[in-house]
Amino acid sequence: MINIRYQVRDQVWDRVWDQVGDQVWDQVWDQVGDQVRDQVWDQVWDQVGDQVWDRVYHRVWEKTR
Repeated sequence: MINIRYQVRDQVWDRVWDQVGDQVWDQVWDQVGDQVRDQVWDQVWDQVGDQVWDRVYHRVWEKTR
């Protein structure tokens, strides 16, 4: 009797996970991924972007004079 209860529980869990788990994972991944990607991009741009832009700008500007 106990084995049947565990088997049913496992089957139900597997079905719920198959139906809901992927959707939840996709939503969390999309939301968290977007936030992390945006934060990392902002940090990298703040730290490196200005330096790169200044170097490129000055090199191009010096060559066009």
